[in-house]
Amino acid sequence: MIVRIVKMIFREEEVQNFQDLFNERKQLIRTFEGCRHLELWQEKGKPNVFFTYSIWDSEQHLDHYRFSELFKDTWAKTKALFAESPQAWSVEQKMIVPPM
Repeated sequence: MIVRIVKMIFREEEVQNFQDLFNERKQLIRTFEGCRHLELWQEKGKPNVFFTYSIWDSEQHLDHYRFSELFKDTWAKTKALFAESPQAWSVEQKMIVPPM
């Protein structure tokens, strides 16, 4: 399993356009083969900073998505709205800490 986190900073006037695009595409991404989970986060106090948090069965599944027409079209529309270059991390969970 692999977790993908992408940080995106949008031009303030494009925030609603991004949210509309995400809402339009989220179900297609969530049901893409190998995607187990998808969330959209917004940085507290910074309304133009967003993160996507997704969980994939494997790096191969993530790569299959990243080379798909769905991703290419979605990413082209998303990156046109950026104020800064995005940052992305692929991470693996190493430990689950149970609640106290």
